[in-house]
Amino acid sequence: MKSIVIAGGSGFLGRRLISHWLNLGYEVTLLTRSPHGMPNVRELIWDGRTVGAWATALNGSAVVINLAGRSVNCRYHARNRSLILDSRVESTRAIGNAIARCQVPPPVWLNASTATIYRHTYGPPWNEEGLIGPDAAAKDAFSVHVATAWEAALNDSLTPSTRKVALRTSMVLGCAKNSVFPMLRRLTRMGLGGRMGSGHQFVSWIHVSDFCRAVDWIIADRALSGPVNVAAPNPVTNAELMATMRAVCGMRFGLPAPAWLLEIGAVFLRTETELIIKSRRVIPAKLLAAGFAFNYTELRQALENLNQPSSVKTPLKVIDSAEKAARR
Repeated sequence: MKSIVIAGGSGFLGRRLISHWLNLGYEVTLLTRSPHGMPNVRELIWDGRTVGAWATALNGSAVVINLAGRSVNCRYHARNRSLILDSRVESTRAIGNAIARCQVPPPVWLNASTATIYRHTYGPPWNEEGLIGPDAAAKDAFSVHVATAWEAALNDSLTPSTRKVALRTSMVLGCAKNSVFPMLRRLTRMGLGGRMGSGHQFVSWIHVSDFCRAVDWIIADRALSGPVNVAAPNPVTNAELMATMRAVCGMRFGLPAPAWLLEIGAVFLRTETELIIKSRRVIPAKLLAAGFAFNYTELRQALENLNQPSSVKTPLKVIDSAEKAARR
């Protein structure tokens, strides 16, 4: 039985991956600060900073994936900046140090990263060779700093027997309460589903089931390493995103939210406008070149699936023959 160790698995993506892997018959170990009593999951305590007894679970495991990190949906004051940065860098270093001590190190280590690492752009989309760096107009210097430090911690880890992958993940669309789709649907149904800011900024996205399948593909394909963009191949503008949300929800109108109003709202909601205003336009060049086929390539197709009453229970796509061959 394949053994998978996941850190930071109590959030939206972690829980979906755990459910996905359990359905496939894998043995899952969760590294957590607070046990959640997840059925059929072995839970081990860790602090996200230091190597402890939990490290023995990595020895002989098939996969290690680290999704740990303080939520960025907050105000970026000094304390939150420190928590956001430290939680990502320290957990990555701890995983790297634990792997380095393994007698039988895991063959692959996937570490979370973000599509925010790329420069704000309205031009051609970025592949994995895209320009990295902050853009003063987008006020994203802190987020880019976090992303680059995060990946540096992964790259600096001395794990020569373990393939390392940085998951540069875009906005993941799913039905969980703490994910973005329910929030956008709620705003749209309230008549607030207009463009945000100029509406020209690009949004890179991926359906949650494709996210899980992409992770599986990366694990199986030994040729994939380094940064990998985990995003659907067709990013859209914010205006297109909201227009599609209105169409799917049957709303004829949606009040727009100009930039100044977003700034005010962000203060009250204790978040940052960068999460909405930055133009993230990335394409999954490595995944496509490796032969990965997305189930959801168009935004409307993904949103209509998620808007179905039973979408949260919809089974993930059965592994096709190409994926089975890749697993072998």
